[in-house]
Amino acid sequence: MKNTFNKGFTLVELLIVIAILAALAAAVVVVLNPGELLAQARDSQRLRDMTTVRDAINLLLSQAPAMNFCAVPATCGLPGVCMIAPPTNGGPFSVQTGCVVDADRSIIGEGWVGIDFSRMPGGSPLSTLPQDPTNAGNYFYAFKANADRDFKLASRLESERYRRMMAFDGGIRNCFCGGPTDACTTANVANMTADQSIAPNCFYEVGSDLAL
Repeated sequence: MKNTFNKGFTLVELLIVIAILAALAAAVVVVLNPGELLAQARDSQRLRDMTTVRDAINLLLSQAPAMNFCAVPATCGLPGVCMIAPPTNGGPFSVQTGCVVDADRSIIGEGWVGIDFSRMPGGSPLSTLPQDPTNAGNYFYAFKANADRDFKLASRLESERYRRMMAFDGGIRNCFCGGPTDACTTANVANMTADQSIAPNCFYEVGSDLAL
């Protein structure tokens, strides 16, 4: 009887296959860039939060035009409010005197947005105030209002995909790309570095008065 057997892979062939798989895995990691994907997810949350709070404030303005806008005007007025202390840059507002730090997320006028949403005739659209997904270091939420009930909300974006929005949001804290005289133009904003995106002048701003 003739013996038959299955020929296995040689060590060299196995090493070649392993090397190919390792190269493919490395290519996938480079293409997908998990760090960037996570940063994009956090930025998406920041953009949603800014829109949600802005829309809630605008709804309050339409429902209760006579309501006191800030429970403590001195807090949310001149200095503005930040959820954490900004790192040495004074915060995202025009008057660079720092922020009043308030991490409270309540909607009854005692939170970092000093508006009592619970008194809205139609009920508050917010159950709690949002918090930045990182809420540490350079990443936090901030709010400022004035006696005319103009307001501004601010946050900072980190991903390569979204951080350029800080340069074109119409606000006053609009980033520089390269240095204090090198403004972010459409041509060079794509080259904004991670360090430049956390510069003192770099914030994403929404609201009724972005000059606050």
